[in-house]
Amino acid sequence: MFGSVPGTREVFDVIVVGSGATGGWAAKELTEGGLRVALVEAGRNLDPRKDFTEHVIPYQIKYRGISSEFAKRRPVQARCYACMEYNYEWFVDDFDNPYTTPPDKPFTWYRLRILGGRSLVWGRQSYRFSDLDFKAASRDGYGDDWPLSYSELAPYYDKVEQFIGVSGATEGLPHLPDGKFLPPMAMTCGEIRLRKAVKEKLGRTVTIGRAAHLTAPLNGRAPCHYCGPCERGCMTRSYFNSPGVTIPPAQATGRLTLITDAIVSQVTTDPGTAKATGVRYVDRVTRDVRELRGRVVVVCAQALESTRILFNSATPRFPKGLANSSGVLGHYLMDHFWGFGASGKMPMLETRPWAGPPQRPNGIYVVRFRNVTDRHPNFIRGYGYQGNSEADFNFDAEGYGKDFKEQVKRGEYRISLGGFGECLARWENYCELDKNVVDAWGIPVLHISASYGENELKMGEDMANSAAEMLEAAGAKNIRTDRSINIPGDVIHEVGTCRMGNDPKKSVLNRFNQAHDVKNLFVMDGSSFVSTGCQNPTLNMMALVCRACDYLLDQAKKGEFGA
Repeated sequence: MFGSVPGTREVFDVIVVGSGATGGWAAKELTEGGLRVALVEAGRNLDPRKDFTEHVIPYQIKYRGISSEFAKRRPVQARCYACMEYNYEWFVDDFDNPYTTPPDKPFTWYRLRILGGRSLVWGRQSYRFSDLDFKAASRDGYGDDWPLSYSELAPYYDKVEQFIGVSGATEGLPHLPDGKFLPPMAMTCGEIRLRKAVKEKLGRTVTIGRAAHLTAPLNGRAPCHYCGPCERGCMTRSYFNSPGVTIPPAQATGRLTLITDAIVSQVTTDPGTAKATGVRYVDRVTRDVRELRGRVVVVCAQALESTRILFNSATPRFPKGLANSSGVLGHYLMDHFWGFGASGKMPMLETRPWAGPPQRPNGIYVVRFRNVTDRHPNFIRGYGYQGNSEADFNFDAEGYGKDFKEQVKRGEYRISLGGFGECLARWENYCELDKNVVDAWGIPVLHISASYGENELKMGEDMANSAAEMLEAAGAKNIRTDRSINIPGDVIHEVGTCRMGNDPKKSVLNRFNQAHDVKNLFVMDGSSFVSTGCQNPTLNMMALVCRACDYLLDQAKKGEFGA
């Protein structure tokens, strides 16, 4: 159990809102830098001994893991692959935590309220951006470049990867930079065949996934033993989550105060100076309203929630939301899109599946190949694929009795690729407050309006066709393509609603995640993204946090935030 404090009158050097991947890193960096930090989490505390259920088997739980009874109050959250009977209490109650959308523009918002947040259940795929992403606008003329380059962020990628542990293989590709990797996980026979064929025939790169998952001991953490259900926690701390990796060293400094069950409603400010003075929160259990005071406020609540807090922090000086003189807050919402891919069978490979194989917590990755050196005539930006190939039982077998059982056990070798495409940053994809609806604690909720555009749809067609092309090159048969597109939010990579930039008229934050309008306010999560690339965002968020914390510590030493 992590110790926590219900409230205090202390004036902290920094208040960090949110304890997930970014909040955990902010707490670690700032406490180790000598500052006294309050880490504020909206959900309850975490006890791995009770909350982690990766080794619990079905007969030990009420509905044996096959009923949706647990989902009655979580109809949205239960659509998430990671929300199940074993861990559903980590996810928000949808009736207590509503949000609204236009009738014709559904959006899926998956949220956890527990120490560690979504870092407990994320897919752990960890890919660096390159200048192909940071300077995309200069290449194709759409949108804005990031106010930083790859070379500026590279040392922080190194730092994050070496501390959390990222397994992977080097490929020497400038548009997907190699990292500081632990040994890669092994590919299956089908994946090796795909890698070889795709490279020889199409000039594309298939690599093992780069995952924040240990393949060797690191800092007292054990390597993964391939038990499988990572989204239910990990007693051996073999994958990265903040309660297991970044929060403990922050606590070890003696300078961290952890406050759980604290739903932050707003950042408080000084009416005269407009500086942030702390945060106001509602106790999740008692409904008491309390305040914390701090010289600096760092918001890491997750892109949409951080934006909601800033909207709810509006003042006479900032009537459209705190630090929102630009009017940009809430706009340019992005989420990757998926649903375009292909699957097939590999009849040339022998299959002898069995019911209890080790479960590799990773897949393969096909590196972006569109709009890298040339330009596609139909769309800008690019996509990658995640997938796998493995032996499985032949559940398509027909017949009865002994013969049917034998056919099932003979198995078949399957292969699949699913695309992840870049969503363009568009002003018309936005969130704002719905002042007619409040959550169970009386806090106005978000209204989210977002959809995919023509560029995404054209890219999706190419994603499906190219996936089938690669499977065919590897000798796959019975290839089927998927040409559906997900509801925005389904990929759980939402970013961009509090973007950074050099121009205060076009952005909320500067290049160090500091608000242009309120110098002692920082927003250090995915909301700061200018574009989304096609890579999973979390590694990039953590690297940005480390860079921003270096800047914050330097400014603090210069006395920029007071004594």
